[in-house]
Amino acid sequence: MIFKFLNKNKEKTGSKVESINIACLLIHAAKIDENYTSEEREMIKKTVKKLFPDLDNLDEIITNAEQKENDSNHIQEFTKEVKSLSTENKIIIIETLWRIILSDGKSDIYENNLMRRLAGLLYLDDKIVGETKVKVLNNK
Repeated sequence: MIFKFLNKNKEKTGSKVESINIACLLIHAAKIDENYTSEEREMIKKTVKKLFPDLDNLDEIITNAEQKENDSNHIQEFTKEVKSLSTENKIIIIETLWRIILSDGKSDIYENNLMRRLAGLLYLDDKIVGETKVKVLNNK
């Protein structure tokens, strides 16, 4: 009985840490053009909620993620949780990344470089990342 309780709390804590790291990755993409907007923040919140529907206090998670991303100097620590997700969830994250990047109507060389690096770090085919970009562009 007590083991079930402990495992449940461990799962909740794991989900929170995982959600913060995934939010950090999305925030990093939003900040790369030095223009982190409230619209981008809302996109990030919606994606985190979609991936982790049982999480409470989403604003606190995003605030913690913003602070953690601000204190970090590399993205590898944020990608380790994404690697373990299903391909479907990885594509949701890639799609959100493209929405964030293209929210100002363009993508610069730094944003494109970030997406190429993430494709490799997340073990995703460049073709999937490119097709996802086209999908986002067509839905604008």
